[in-house]
Amino acid sequence: MASSDRFDTLLSEIRTFAPPSDFVAQANFSDPGIYEIAAADPEAYWAQQAGHIDWFSHYKTVLDWQPPHAKWFVDGKLNATYNAVDRHRLTSRKNKAAIMWEGEPGDSRVLTYDMLGREVDRAAHVLTSLGVKRGDRVAIYLPMIPELPIAMLACAKIGAIHTVVFAGFSSVALKDRIEDAEAQLLITADASWRRGSVVPLKNNADLAVEGTSVQRVLVVNRVGAAANSQMREGRDVDWETAMAAAPTSAFPAAVMDAEDVLYILYTSGTTGKPKGIVHTTGGYMVGVNTSMRTVFDLKDDDVYFCTADIGWVTGHTYIVYGPLSAGATLVMYEGAPDFPDRERYWRIIEKYGCTIFYTAPTSIRTFMKWGPQYVEKHDLRTLRWLGTVGEPINPEAWMWYNEHVGKGRCPIVDTWWQTETGCAMIAPLPGITKTKPGSATHPVPGVSARVVDEAGEPVALGQGGYLVLDKPWPSMLRTIWKDDERFAKTYFGKYPGVYLPGDGARLDGDGYIWILGRVDDVINVSGHRIGTMEVESALVDHQSVAEAAVIGRTHDVKGQAITAFVTVKEGVTTGDELVAELKAHVVKLIGAMARPEEIHFTAELPKTRSAKIMRRLLRDIAEGRAIGDTTTLADANVIEALKLQYQDREQ
Repeated sequence: MASSDRFDTLLSEIRTFAPPSDFVAQANFSDPGIYEIAAADPEAYWAQQAGHIDWFSHYKTVLDWQPPHAKWFVDGKLNATYNAVDRHRLTSRKNKAAIMWEGEPGDSRVLTYDMLGREVDRAAHVLTSLGVKRGDRVAIYLPMIPELPIAMLACAKIGAIHTVVFAGFSSVALKDRIEDAEAQLLITADASWRRGSVVPLKNNADLAVEGTSVQRVLVVNRVGAAANSQMREGRDVDWETAMAAAPTSAFPAAVMDAEDVLYILYTSGTTGKPKGIVHTTGGYMVGVNTSMRTVFDLKDDDVYFCTADIGWVTGHTYIVYGPLSAGATLVMYEGAPDFPDRERYWRIIEKYGCTIFYTAPTSIRTFMKWGPQYVEKHDLRTLRWLGTVGEPINPEAWMWYNEHVGKGRCPIVDTWWQTETGCAMIAPLPGITKTKPGSATHPVPGVSARVVDEAGEPVALGQGGYLVLDKPWPSMLRTIWKDDERFAKTYFGKYPGVYLPGDGARLDGDGYIWILGRVDDVINVSGHRIGTMEVESALVDHQSVAEAAVIGRTHDVKGQAITAFVTVKEGVTTGDELVAELKAHVVKLIGAMARPEEIHFTAELPKTRSAKIMRRLLRDIAEGRAIGDTTTLADANVIEALKLQYQDREQ
């Protein structure tokens, strides 16, 4: 992938931020030498990190690498739930809060590590009573309630493989995943709450399990009569009844091999068929636990709030297995950031005294659109670390986050990683790294990431190309469930032995990595390859713009033309004058080749419930194609309104 002719001003960002001195003084890692130590002998580094995990039987070999297949901590025996819960019950953390849960209607619940352990043990007894055995697959289709991590941890404790399906998915999407995983049991809820409305999970589940391998359905009563759901005799089991009848005795943790599968998590593929990403026990637990100590600088007295949904990998890694393995106190929230009002996140941070806050750039841009007044109503002085996840963050969103949420005293930790990588691969270490707004900075210790050209050769400073990971790491995916050939071709087919994430990136003059987004989100305008993130950053840099999504539209002369969908800040008047101003602004920051051919103003952009913009659907609109799958959208009405608006303008 060639770089554009100019290295635009956005990606040669001159603003830099050193770690706050008081943060450095208390940081888990403040010596830059950790990078050299890890690079000199990665296996020794990871072996040292593995010492923070409890093993039933010590591994014999750190790494067996037969590209594209890796085995980490060979022949080591452990259990993920033992590491996440049970071992803390044997220490002073026994009565420490593990999960502080806030429901959307305002109900709340606190589970100490001992309480969580007892709930997990009961759930493990329930699963075995329903016939679930080691190696069986259990599908979980639950909202953000404590029963979700309890169910996951119960599966891991008995050696069953869980596959969590995001509660925003349709019955068709749920069925596809159940069938691919060949799940024997489904755990769901009668319904869930979303912005005060009832989402009929049980009714969706009833449709999904018909004709599948699912034999029993375990149902949590979350909403009650308003769910309007029915229990099917002989198949459905009430969670509360089963838990009350379960033995109160401890359930012995299954002794799992390091390479035994912990979970399958489905992610989208270019073919449209979801890919079942397989993560195993040993390497994943070492990776996520290490990440909490290095990237997140987790301390024993931290109160940690990640806004992701557990239905996505961020929730698996940075709500369940990572924080709990490190003995954290975490805040788990069920609802939306603007219900019942736009202060919900800030109210939660103030209420629980959160010290770490991890959210998506899309959310930050939404907060920008709303204005800082909602943040400023609340005392957020407990915050000491701020992070972002999910997509590249625009420099101005980074600056807004730093100024209005962090008040200039919290390091901003922008993380790059994927479902497939298991945990953060590129991110600043908050006690060491000088940050630049919009850059994920450098690979974390123990990870080797490069930017290469089409031939696989490293690019020079100031150049762009493909992001690759050229050495194995513990939390890497092991395969695609039931499709190892697709695994090898998708991730290791272009450069043998080198992992290709599918993202474009650039190195700036200081060697910082700038993620440009998916390679297929790179627009080729008259031979110039322009990353959508570059144009989006330029648009959001304008004082009137809250959010922007950019796609490439087929053009007879240029090959592709840039089309932008823009959401403006409240009170801004849209029209031809602003269109011209925004086009000029992009030209000023990037160059004439990046000038958008067309700009469309919209009140909302189509997003998933995990806050990712669905650019694929915007391309469908711009190209006049039939709209693709919309099951992951938070609000399907947004795409229909955009389609009508676009068609009206074209006529």
